[in-house]
Amino acid sequence: MNTVLSRANSLFAFSLSVMAALTFGCFITTAFKDRRVPVSKVMLKNVDDFTGPRERSDLGFITFDLSADLQPIFDWNVKQLFLYLSAEYATKSNALNQVVLWDKIVLRGENPKLNLRDMKSKYFFFDDGNGLRANKNITLTLSWNVVGILPLVVGSGQVSLPFPDMYETTKSY
Repeated sequence: MNTVLSRANSLFAFSLSVMAALTFGCFITTAFKDRRVPVSKVMLKNVDDFTGPRERSDLGFITFDLSADLQPIFDWNVKQLFLYLSAEYATKSNALNQVVLWDKIVLRGENPKLNLRDMKSKYFFFDDGNGLRANKNITLTLSWNVVGILPLVVGSGQVSLPFPDMYETTKSY
């Protein structure tokens, strides 16, 4: 005959096994979900860079349109998305440059369909020299992190754009 303590131990072990199986089942329902969705005027100025040596660096100004339906990403396990638009390009001094230009947090319950027009970059697009002028292959990519499991997911639409050959003149206000 089993004692009360051994029966409690058996009940506790069985409960723990059932909880572990349920937890694994919850994890497996969203672990392998494909979270990619389709994502459907450039000025260049040469300005003083006060962060380093006394030289001038390129500063890019980008206006962009962004359309994306992020509804398929949201499920029971996704609370919010951290979206960011990044630019990737190569220069003579660096094989790969990556700059984040814009970001946004989309919470569950908000409108997940983005239709942004004439958006300006939120952060400066500085190059550490003059690598932006006449650069023909700057790729803009929308990426997001799912808050909770934090996989880096890249949207299926990328845009490559050339930068102009000349600098814009600045106006003093």
